[in-house]
Amino acid sequence: MRIKHTVRLPADLSVRLADYAARKKVPQALIVETALASFLSPDGPERLEAALARRLDRMTRQLERMERRVTISNESLAVFVRFWLTSTSPLPDGALAAAQSKGRERYEGFVEAVGRRLARGTTLDDEVRRDISAGSG
Repeated sequence: MRIKHTVRLPADLSVRLADYAARKKVPQALIVETALASFLSPDGPERLEAALARRLDRMTRQLERMERRVTISNESLAVFVRFWLTSTSPLPDGALAAAQSKGRERYEGFVEAVGRRLARGTTLDDEVRRDISAGSG
C-alpha cells in the first residue's frame, strides 16, 4: 500500500530534482522515495563510512606508489650526480668552449629522448621492476 504525501521544496532543490529525474529518466517520486529510505536507514552512516574508508584506502595506496616513484627518482639522480662528479675531470681552458657547445647539443638530445620516452609511457619504475624480475627469474 502506498500513502500519498505532499511536501514543499525550495525552488532550487525542485529544479535540481526535476533535472536529475529527466537525466536518469525516472519519476521524481522514485528519487524522493530512494533518498528518504537512504536517509532513514539505520545502516546509512555505516555504509557511508565504509565507502569513505574504501576511497581513503585507494588514495593511500596511490600516494604510497607516488612516494615510491619519487624516492626511486631521487635516488637515481643522486647516484648519477655522485658518479658524474667523482669521475669527470676538469677541462683545460682551451677546451671549455667546445665542451660547452657539445654539452648544449647533448642536453637537447637528452630532452628529446625524455620526450619520446614519456610519449611511449615508459618509466624508470617500469624498467626497475622489469630488471628486478629478470634478475630474480
